[in-house]
This record gives sequence, C-alpha cells and structure tokens, in this order.
Amino acid sequence: MTTNTFVDRKAALSQWGASLRWLLKSEEWNGYEMGIEESIYNEFKSVVELANVKNPWFTEKMIHHSLSVWSDQITPENIDNWLNSYSIPNHSSSKSVLLILAGNLPMVGWHDFICCYLLGFKVKIKLSKSDDVIIQFMIKILSLFSTDLMNQTEIVNGKVKDYDIVIATGSNNTNRYFEYYFGKTPHLFRKNRTSVAIVDNQTTENDLNKLSKDVFDYFGLGCRSVTKLYIEKGFDINSIFKSFYHAKEVMNHVKYMNNYDYNKAIYLLEDISFLDNGFMILRENENLHSPVSVVNYEYFENIVELNEKLKYIQDEIQCRVGIEGVAYGTAQNPSLSDYADGVDTIQFLINNLN
Repeated sequence: MTTNTFVDRKAALSQWGASLRWLLKSEEWNGYEMGIEESIYNEFKSVVELANVKNPWFTEKMIHHSLSVWSDQITPENIDNWLNSYSIPNHSSSKSVLLILAGNLPMVGWHDFICCYLLGFKVKIKLSKSDDVIIQFMIKILSLFSTDLMNQTEIVNGKVKDYDIVIATGSNNTNRYFEYYFGKTPHLFRKNRTSVAIVDNQTTENDLNKLSKDVFDYFGLGCRSVTKLYIEKGFDINSIFKSFYHAKEVMNHVKYMNNYDYNKAIYLLEDISFLDNGFMILRENENLHSPVSVVNYEYFENIVELNEKLKYIQDEIQCRVGIEGVAYGTAQNPSLSDYADGVDTIQFLINNLN
C-alpha cells in the first residue's frame, strides 16, 4: 500500500486501530487476521512492561486504559466524522512539523502525531523521557500499513534543525523557553491546565462512583484529571469519600502513597485543615491545581454565579465534568475532536500547509 494520499493515510490509521483492538483483547497471537506478525504481538507485551519499569506511574492498567480509549476512537466511522468537516488536500505536504511531547500520561502526544500524519507532514518528534517507549512502538505498528511512514517520521534528540512548524506541550514555565526558541516559527504552544467537576444536591451515588475515575485515573496527573470540586452547599461531603473508596487500589502504588504521606505531613505541620480517608485528601481551597493525592474543593450556592466565576478562569480549565459539562466518568475518554486547550490542531495545520 502507498500512503502518499490523505485517503490512504486514513485507511492506514483505521488498520492501526483494528490491530490495536486485537492486541488489547487477545491473550495470545491469533494469526494474521490481527494484522500483525506474532513477533510484533509478543513485543507489545514487553513494551508495556518496559514502559512501566522506566516510568512507575505508567502501570499496566493505566497503559491499557489509554490504549483502549484510542482503540475505541480509531475506527473508519469516527475518523470520517472527525475529518469530514475540513477541507483537506489529498496530497502530502512538503513541510516539516516539530512535535515536542509531554510525558505525563501514556500516549499523551499521539493525537498531535496523527493530526500531522493524516495531513501528510514530515514529522520530527522530540519525546519526553517519561513516555519514550509506547509511542515509538505504536509508530512501528502504523508503519506496517503505511509504507512511507518511516521516511516521513524521525525521533530527534538534542538540538533540532530544519522544521517549519512547532507544536509543543509543557508547563507554564517551559512555555517561556518555547516562546524564546520557537516563537518566530508558526507554532501551537500548550500550557498547564486542569479539570473541575460540579457536584450539586442532585448528584447521585452512581454519579460520584463515576467521578472517582475522573479523579483517580492516571493518578490525577493529566490535564483532564479533576483536581477541583465545586460542591453545592448542603451536600454531604462524606458521600464523596464513600464513593471514592472504590479507587482504594491506589494505596498499592508506592509513588502515589509517598505523595499522600508527604502532603498529609505538610498540612499537619502547617496546621492546615483537611479531610482524609487514608489515601486521598480533600482540602477546601480556591486553587484549581492540587498536588497528587489531594483534591481541592469549594462550596457554591448558585450555579449561575459559579458559571460566571468559571468564565474568568476558563483558560486554565481543560474539562468541566458534571452539570453543564461532560458526563461523570468520561473526562479521560476524549473524542478525536476534543482538542487540547480547545485549539483545533487540524485547522491550525491546514492553515500552515503552504
């Protein structure tokens, strides 16, 4: 198969999604209907183990969750629904995009990569040391269906030259360096964001059970992780602890519990009030961002007034969960059109094709 056209690249990506679904659901290699050789299947198992060894935050469960979200999204129907509204030329671009990827979650930079790939750009990828295993392997699988992919894609280290566009994701601090080094190049820079959830007196136990996933999946390390709760006055906060107890398995994760012990000790030493259930801390605090194992909360009385308040800080919020937001339990399952920071990556790239 040649993949010099947009149509071919969409087909190759769909085949990658199908193979990923086979990898995730099969206990053993089931033959070539999986779209991959047995050696690739076996390598997948070792890649997951290696990623966990190199970065203990990337547990097998979290890696599989990330890949499952991708396998659910990458279908021919979903790809068409995502891209049909754009005017995308069928030919490849002569330009090169430098991707500087974050590494807080498994595969967090994959969306940027497939956007560049689908539009036919050459791609130079600067991986995070925290996530430098899985993405490379996924590119390898995609290359099985995309014969020119390896000629179009390069993993880079150190100082990078010869690029036309930059997409970089990092902290608010690293964005200053992005501006300094790449500010004169067409660019898309992303900063720190986090997510919030609204809990009112109609929020059910089932809703809170689902909300626990938005809080604890990926140990709260993602920009779509809920780190701040807005709770309607009169709501029984103990019901939150009761429902969040479903996530108690985080107690088995050493790095998470080290953070919990540290934050609890600091709050005790500084005489800061907090609520605690043995593996998470609820702290009444206006800040959106909170450290690992801590969720800030704030009471509200009127949803209209709260909406006005959130308007002023919307540039810091990636995702709103609950009332007037995405459904509880779905924050970590974005669709292909859920762009980071609300900036349309496909349209940005189309605008810079020529």
